Order: sequence, then structure tokens, then C-alpha cells
Amino acid sequence: MRQIVLDTETTGLETSQDHRIIEIGCVEMVNRKLTGRHYHQYINPQRKVDEGAMEVHGITDQFLEDKPLFEAISPEFFEFVSGADLIIHNAPFDIGFINHETSKLRPKPKSIESGCRIIDTLALARQKHPGQKNNLDALCKRYGVDNSQRDLHGALLDAEILADVYLLMTGGQVSLNMSDSSDADSGEMNSASTIRRLPTTRPPLRVIAASAQELEDHHKKLDAIKAKSGECIWLNTGE
Repeated sequence: MRQIVLDTETTGLETSQDHRIIEIGCVEMVNRKLTGRHYHQYINPQRKVDEGAMEVHGITDQFLEDKPLFEAISPEFFEFVSGADLIIHNAPFDIGFINHETSKLRPKPKSIESGCRIIDTLALARQKHPGQKNNLDALCKRYGVDNSQRDLHGALLDAEILADVYLLMTGGQVSLNMSDSSDADSGEMNSASTIRRLPTTRPPLRVIAASAQELEDHHKKLDAIKAKSGECIWLNTGE
């Protein structure tokens, strides 16, 4: 199962005002494991970035001047996401902007939904946590995902953070901390339980066999249990 966690940054909020994509960030997961592959690209929108949008992501017009157009990067982008499940927070926003960009291409390609299944994590969060804040920062706090580097929005960083949130949100219980019922009721995790991504490649665990003396002591213990209780199931299984 191949999944792509995707985020975009834009010049503004409305495609009806011809706002454009200026950054795309994607991270790949296969069978719910991060592969280390990602796609990241800044894009020249051929228009000014709104002041309000720049305050959110910090990307300036000057920075984007020498970046490629969407037309130039679209083949590589669509090849990267093709056939995958796209995991997006507030998916209608990002999908709307991607389709707005593709509507300008000639020949006009098919919509991204025609080749990918869309999973909206905002809709999932609202089902799971009705009546609560479900923006990405709130979900990071709820699931103990470290977003301390998120001073400004950035497409690749937000995609990486969303990948962690999605895995925790769809993977069942993530904390055994039951010391404070108020934390459990609010869905918040203790700060000591912060989830940090582990390396994708780790050496195999070392297997240490019991020594002859340890095995002898083990069987003596089992015999003592049987003598006291009249039965020891571990002796019956040969353990």
C-alpha cells in the first residue's frame, strides 16, 4: 500500500482570484512505513504573494523569482504521486489548488482525483474528535508529535508532521499514561510521552540465549510452583 502525505503553500486562499501554488511537499509511505523518499519543490506563481499568506509561510516574491513554473515541474510531481493514496489535511483546499494549476496546462491532464484516492485527515479528525480543535498544531499536541520547528508553515515539514499524526490517529492507542484522568478525557498526551520519529533503518536486535545455569534455575522455579500449587502449565508445554 503506497501512500503520499502531501501539503502545499499558496499565494493566497482563493483559486477564484487566481491564487497559485508556490510550494509542494510530499513524503512517501509504503505499508504505513516512511520510506525516506520525498518530493519537494518551490514554484514561481507568476503573481504576487498576498501579505497575509506570506505572514503564514514566510515565502517572498523575491525568493520565488528564479523558481520553475508549475508547467515545468508537473511531470515529475504527477509521476511521484501517481496511483498512491494522497493523505492531506483539509484536502479540498490542496486538491482545489492542484486542479487549478492543471487547468492551465495544455493539453489539460485529468484531475488528480482520477488517479489517486484522497484521504482527508481533517475529516478523519473531526469524526474522531468532534467539537475539538483539529488543526495540525492541535493534533500534534493531542498525539504528542513534536512540531517545535514549525514556527512558519512549510509544505515539506508539514507533510512530515502530518505523516506522524496520521499514523498515530489511525493506529489505535498511542499512550499508556493513565495517571491523570483529565488528560485522558481531553485526549491530550503527557508531554513526557512526545512521539519522535525513529530511524527507518535499524540494526537487528541482539538475541541472548539463556545460560545452562539460568535454565537450571528456571526449571527449579517451575518445580517449586508445581509443588506449591499442584500444577504448572509451563512445565506441560516444555518451557
